[in-house]
Amino acid sequence: MGTVHAKEGQAASHLPKADINYEECQETKQLPLTVPARVDRIHVEGLGRTKNDIVESVVKDIFTAETFEDVLFKTHKARMKLDQLNLFRNIAVHIDISRGRKATPDGLEVTFQVKELRRLVGGVTTEIGNNNEGSLVVGLKAPNMAGRGERVQADYSYGSKCTNNFNVAFIKPLIGGRNPVLSASVYQRHSEWPTSGFKLRERGLVLDFGINSFPLVKHNFQYDASIRDLGVFSRNSSFDIREESGATLKSALRHILSSDLRDEAIFPTCGSLFQFTTELAGLGGNVGFVKNELYLQSNYSIIDDFVLQTTMAAGLMKSISDDKQISVCDMFHLGGPLSLRGFKSRGIGPKSGEDALGSLCYFSGGLHLYTPLPFRPGRGGFGELFRTHLFVNYGNVADPNKDEPIVDQLRNNMRVSSGVGVAVRLGQMARVEVNYCFPLRSEQDDRVNPGVQFGIGVQFI
Repeated sequence: MGTVHAKEGQAASHLPKADINYEECQETKQLPLTVPARVDRIHVEGLGRTKNDIVESVVKDIFTAETFEDVLFKTHKARMKLDQLNLFRNIAVHIDISRGRKATPDGLEVTFQVKELRRLVGGVTTEIGNNNEGSLVVGLKAPNMAGRGERVQADYSYGSKCTNNFNVAFIKPLIGGRNPVLSASVYQRHSEWPTSGFKLRERGLVLDFGINSFPLVKHNFQYDASIRDLGVFSRNSSFDIREESGATLKSALRHILSSDLRDEAIFPTCGSLFQFTTELAGLGGNVGFVKNELYLQSNYSIIDDFVLQTTMAAGLMKSISDDKQISVCDMFHLGGPLSLRGFKSRGIGPKSGEDALGSLCYFSGGLHLYTPLPFRPGRGGFGELFRTHLFVNYGNVADPNKDEPIVDQLRNNMRVSSGVGVAVRLGQMARVEVNYCFPLRSEQDDRVNPGVQFGIGVQFI
């Protein structure tokens, strides 16, 4: 086993001045990747307040490499793990032959050159939410406070739909082989929902423990306690919304299981995404329910840049006690450019007057074809931000309290829409869709939206 030198120092002049990229080396086959090799020493240069033990726990697996290919792969993997710790603003990696009295015949030395983040980092950014809204975010972060990745961050955001959020969080990555992370945050959120006739203010605390059971399977265990104040949006809000107005206390446990195997998040060409959320509310307070929600996405590359995508989402919730309520802000809502195109936001499901009340069960799915723009303008450059989009959407809502089976309720009177449009990438954080929609099947009390529909978000059905 070699040694790790995790101290600040000067880079050796003979080291190659290029970052190691494992994928590029595999593609070009310019290096003898299968020749025997071992790592004698690992140097980590540029450390200041970062403690040695957290760096050593990440890079020590490189010593188990037996070939040059293993060295490249495990070095690349260690670099990604270091980046995930949010300790450094720049990480460079160099590999050279081992020198010195303790050098072995096939020995190598790996050098990580890092630049730590400043003690206080702030900025103004934009953020896209999953409710067809963009937000301006002002943030302040104190990274690596005690030298092992601990950080405190505060964020304030103001959204295009008059929502505003304030959040203060403490995040602590733990040393371990499954990437454990512990966090605690306090928050205040204000949101307005004119299609349901209410506005909501929440103040609460979230404790979260995240861990990987497998390299690409992540679990988040959360406790969420919040005081919610629900008020009427306007004088036209319905009686059912007025009856629910007032303060409620929610205390809930939540488990989020997710696995993302896609090659990228915005315009994936292959791979799948799985996310299953279970929430139990009612450990205290006057809100109580069991809520399960599933989201699936699969992508298949047909021919060059032609991608077929299937999506599916479903949710089911039930009350756990007659003494505890389910609020309109807890219910599932269907309709809109992110869930069921061709219908207005929250346009499907039970209503009181003009206000959408939400449902206890829903199902929604889609079949999509993404292609390059006709004639490929801007190929290899600006044109790669755009995709032509053809789709078919379908979905329905159900009430588990009815005598009719849920499957029959969802199958009967299924809403269907189709359309064509253009999707635009917004960096690596979200996308914009402009579609021309054709509602094919709807009910009399649905709010349909034929014609042009605009959507912006992260996760679309």
